[in-house]
Amino acid sequence: MAYFGTYFVKKKPIMKKLTALLTLALGLTQFASAQVTTVDCDMMNLVVNVSDTGLVKLYHPGHYLTHPQSENVIEWEVTDAAGNVIAQETLIDDSDFLFDFDTPLTEIMNVSAHLTNDSAIHNGFPVNCLIEDQLFWEVTEIIPGYISGRWEFLHGNVGVDQNEVSGIFDVAPAAAAMDNKIYDVYGRELSEAPFGQMYIQNKKKYIRFY
Repeated sequence: MAYFGTYFVKKKPIMKKLTALLTLALGLTQFASAQVTTVDCDMMNLVVNVSDTGLVKLYHPGHYLTHPQSENVIEWEVTDAAGNVIAQETLIDDSDFLFDFDTPLTEIMNVSAHLTNDSAIHNGFPVNCLIEDQLFWEVTEIIPGYISGRWEFLHGNVGVDQNEVSGIFDVAPAAAAMDNKIYDVYGRELSEAPFGQMYIQNKKKYIRFY
């Protein structure tokens, strides 16, 4: 209490309010970081971030658009016209793929990027998005007499949802059985319903939240 003339003024609990606000902000931050977000596969296409005659760095927007990001798995594969593997790598929690090569500038390289995330459910299924495109050496005349070149994607293809392409029961035929057993989306029998993930029982899809 503070005394001013004939009035008593009660001090406001400023520190308590600040503490409460900080606690609330921390809780919201933790909630945001734990949330699940997804988008349709056809909203994604690959981007060339860095390009040189013998080096390319590719960017997959799916890692930014799909949460939790820590569960994002992207299987990259680059092949030449004959199907020979130029570069191949599986990356977790990463949007960029850097690789080098000695492919002639006159050749085309095939690129495949397969994004999966078993913890991010989109339209009832875990994220399962495949993007396929081709890289070619694009030559541009910047000003008369000055030519610049870089690797670019030929088609600008968007992703294709592999759950829709194959169908859940084509991928996991065992899960189509009416046997009261529990299966994951790949048809593997489970001992119990998984928490926070989709499972199949008697041809129906479920997600256990508690």
